Amino acid sequence: MINPSSDISHSVSSLLEAPAAFAFSFMADPIALGGWSLGCMNTQPAGNGAVHTGFSLFDGRQAYFEIDADPQRMIVDYRLGVPGRMEPRISARVLSADVCGLRPDQCYVTLTAWRTKAMDDARWHGLCVTHEAEILLIKSQCERAWRTTGTSG
Repeated sequence: MINPSSDISHSVSSLLEAPAAFAFSFMADPIALGGWSLGCMNTQPAGNGAVHTGFSLFDGRQAYFEIDADPQRMIVDYRLGVPGRMEPRISARVLSADVCGLRPDQCYVTLTAWRTKAMDDARWHGLCVTHEAEILLIKSQCERAWRTTGTSG
């Protein structure tokens, strides 16, 4: 089935005033995620290993995630779910300046989410508009980190 509408996946992109390698590091940082992910604020390690946890700004629910980062391709998969059953439902892709003819201190960042069969229309709509706000937070926070410290932390 081919579906060109946004009821299967949703993507948002932004031009960042930061180098691609820096933006990738920011997107792969689980603690930085706790500042821009409205569904998983104030992240912290959930024990041993790669699993982290945070809390939804909307309903206070605890969320779990782990990050699978591919620095060569500059893709970050965010695996969501419960420990032991994490699924890669959200990804970030960073495109470097040379790919798109940007200045060396610029890049594009795109967030993509995929809808599960269990998501009703209201929940899917909420996820889509949340990602539209989150890309603005990513832009602002990553650029501020680049300007002030040159690091993601």
